[in-house]
Order: sequence, then C-alpha cells, then structure tokens
Amino acid sequence: MTDQELARIKGVKALFSDVDGVLTDGSIYVGPDNYELKRFTVDDGVGVAIARAAGLSLALISGRHSEATTSRAGQLKIEDVYQGYLNKLEPLELLLDKFGLTADEVAYVGDGLVDLPVLERVGVPVSVPNAPPWVRDRAMYVTQRAGGQGVLLEVVEWILTHQGRWDLVLSGMRKQIYMAD
Repeated sequence: MTDQELARIKGVKALFSDVDGVLTDGSIYVGPDNYELKRFTVDDGVGVAIARAAGLSLALISGRHSEATTSRAGQLKIEDVYQGYLNKLEPLELLLDKFGLTADEVAYVGDGLVDLPVLERVGVPVSVPNAPPWVRDRAMYVTQRAGGQGVLLEVVEWILTHQGRWDLVLSGMRKQIYMAD
C-alpha cells in the first residue's frame, strides 16, 4: 500500500455499498406472484453497528429495487437507501451533498458494471473477490470474503484498522454493552 492510499483510507468518513453481490451472494429467490427473497448475513449487521459507533456515515445504492433490500436496510437502521439507480453517480452526488463530504472521503463497495463509475470517483474503491476482473482491477482493496459472507464487517475492520481506531471503537462498544447489563 502506498502512502497516498493510506492517506485516503485515513480520510474516510463514509461507507457506501451496493447490495446484490456485496451484501448478498447475488442470488435472488423468486416465488409465486414475484415474491422475492434474498439471503443476508448477520456479520454485515455487526459491521454496520461498528461503523455507526465509529461515526461513519452509511448508505446503500442498488441498481435494482427490492422489498427485501428495503426490509434489511430498515432492520439495520440505514436510512439512506437508493434503489433502482443504474446511474449510481446520481445518488452518490446526493449523498455527498447531504453529508457534506467530498468523494475522496467515501469508501464504496461494488461488484458490477454499474458500480464502475462510483468506484472510479470515490477515494477508496473496494471490490469483492467474486466481481469480474475489470471491476476488481479498479479497487484499492479486494475483500477476502465473497459477497454475502460479511463483506461490510471486513471493510469496516480494514478501514478502522488503517485509521488506527479499530481497538478504540471496539473498546467503546464493549463498555456500552457491559453498562447496559
């Protein structure tokens, strides 16, 4: 990792992510009447909690609309969810304005063609290993975990470790848990 890349990671204030292929393995289960199910992992919920405790802004940007995504985002209390955007730069710009950020202060996790413009715009582009090579090649970091296997948790740990804040954030969370008892 170069000094410039490390500086970009240290400047991250927000984590935005695609959904299908990142928070899920990309499978979509469709039943009668187009009822749709997706499989999410608890590990990403832990990653969201840690990111929130660290003060990172969170958002989801998906190329397709899904009630399963809406439901999961609600469970995780992620308020900024943009679905049905093939041009993901549009919601990215809205999020930058909303949070008062520059693109350099954002880490984005993506896995597909529609993610490329965002990956090329943000300061810290991240891909999953199950993405095509032409997506992985644009990433500063390719996760060890595949989509649907806890990618957000891994990315949050990677960011906070490089920022020198991982142990501090976890320690603060532990204190809150113990005080709740």
